[in-house]
Amino acid sequence: MKAIQVYDPPMCCSTGICGTDIDPDLVNFAAMLSQLGSHGIKIERYNLGQQPMAFVQNPAVKALLDKEGAEVLPLIFWDGEVHLKGRYPTKDERPHWFRVALGKEEGGES
Repeated sequence: MKAIQVYDPPMCCSTGICGTDIDPDLVNFAAMLSQLGSHGIKIERYNLGQQPMAFVQNPAVKALLDKEGAEVLPLIFWDGEVHLKGRYPTKDERPHWFRVALGKEEGGES
């Protein structure tokens, strides 16, 4: 895997450290993306509330939103393929994602 694209639901920030209800999975996911980026993985992240055109311009994202509605967010792509939808990876899934992203393990499905 060389690229991860994340299409987030509308929120104030992608780190998960804003507002009154902090989501630890979102905080840890943001940290994982930062680490992967420092290892040469291309990370692109879009927020529906701040970058709506990115959602419309990606045919796969637009089709899923049209079919399933906003509940499909977040949408996470690995090298252009939908990998996870409707949630962020859990604490138990993140180590596997990291190993696969760095080519230390086969298969990215969780």
